[in-house]
Amino acid sequence: MKKRMLHFFGITSLILAILTLSITFTINFIPLYEWTAESLDLANRVGLSQDRLMQNYEKLIGYLNKPWVGTLNLPDFPSSESGLFHFYEVKRLFLLNYAILGISGIGAFVYLTYVQKTKQQWKLIQPFRIAIGVPFVALFFLTVNFNRFFILFHELFFNNDDWIFNAATDPIILVLPEQFFLYTFILAFGLLIAGFLGVYFWAKRSAFPQKKKSGGA
Repeated sequence: MKKRMLHFFGITSLILAILTLSITFTINFIPLYEWTAESLDLANRVGLSQDRLMQNYEKLIGYLNKPWVGTLNLPDFPSSESGLFHFYEVKRLFLLNYAILGISGIGAFVYLTYVQKTKQQWKLIQPFRIAIGVPFVALFFLTVNFNRFFILFHELFFNNDDWIFNAATDPIILVLPEQFFLYTFILAFGLLIAGFLGVYFWAKRSAFPQKKKSGGA
């Protein structure tokens, strides 16, 4: 019973660590936004240069990432109270993600060390074979109907409508198009799949090592 619980919490920690690491990389991958802004000519929508737009975006990311930054002040984008509150809620999700990453990362490291030492890598094969399918299903859903996926995502994580921005009061929405969020989800799910596949193939290779072929004379 104790061993079963150990494997349950260990595998859960490993899945959460890969998930939150994928999210962490994606939300901090500024080149993705820079590329999106250039390809969609977002700066021109609001009468800014590309460099100035990136300064605003980096300030937004800095606010969302840093717990000691309590106020969001974007140089070129005024914000309504509801808009500021939504970004505050997003900030809390960012920090929650980092907290889960820290805790699950430690748990995953300890568990991987344990299964490698005890040669129980085979325990990871079936759970990760199943886990790999989940982000594939999510990717299919978001590519078929991203708008619906986007709405469901916000309904799941936010209990209000503050995420529905009005461009007149929160012009930042003009440079945060839905297409950018589509790219971020695709990147995050892609990284998640890569992480799950990595663990799966590592576990399979470790549990069932191929015998070296003996060379003939």
